[in-house]
Amino acid sequence: MARYDPRDRFFLQAKKDGYRARSAYKLAEIQKRFRLLRAGDRVLDLGAAPGGFCQVAAANVGPKGFVLGVDLEVIPSLPPPVVTWAADAFTPELLARLRSEGRAPYDVVLSDLAPKTSGVHQSDEARSLALAERALDLTRQVLRPGGSFAVKLFMGAGFEEYRALCRDAFGKVKAMKPEASVARHSKELYLVCQEHKLPTARSESPASR
Repeated sequence: MARYDPRDRFFLQAKKDGYRARSAYKLAEIQKRFRLLRAGDRVLDLGAAPGGFCQVAAANVGPKGFVLGVDLEVIPSLPPPVVTWAADAFTPELLARLRSEGRAPYDVVLSDLAPKTSGVHQSDEARSLALAERALDLTRQVLRPGGSFAVKLFMGAGFEEYRALCRDAFGKVKAMKPEASVARHSKELYLVCQEHKLPTARSESPASR
């Protein structure tokens, strides 16, 4: 099995194109296929460091749009319409701050949240799922009806249950593995969810209970 090369063609192309991370091409491919981002949209990007998703989102929403990147790490500043916060997605204060300062509700929520991998697949999958559940919980509270959500997670235990939650919350849910995903043999994929429905008790994620 071929090993992942961290300096592969996407890494090299990102340097040429001025993107901060190869992950920018993952969102670019999602955008090309699903057209989630439109001019003037307000976008929340969770797990945004070092800013690759923010760069792609900003290029698509344009100067009249807004992109808020949130990460535990400080993200070096990006030009408007991007604003960045250093914040923990799991803190209860984040929701109130998104509503008061972050210009919620959003048209699109992106989650590239990922745990620091340990090499223990079950542990990594469980931590990834917990992050995806938190992202869905936040999204249900700050995404406008009809909006879109794209979330990264690992295929494994709990995946089908999580996809069912997404199908409860959105009219369309598709799974895809962008070409630029780290290591083609990895279980990383994205669920792309469109046509957000109004929250109901049945459609809440476990993280919100």
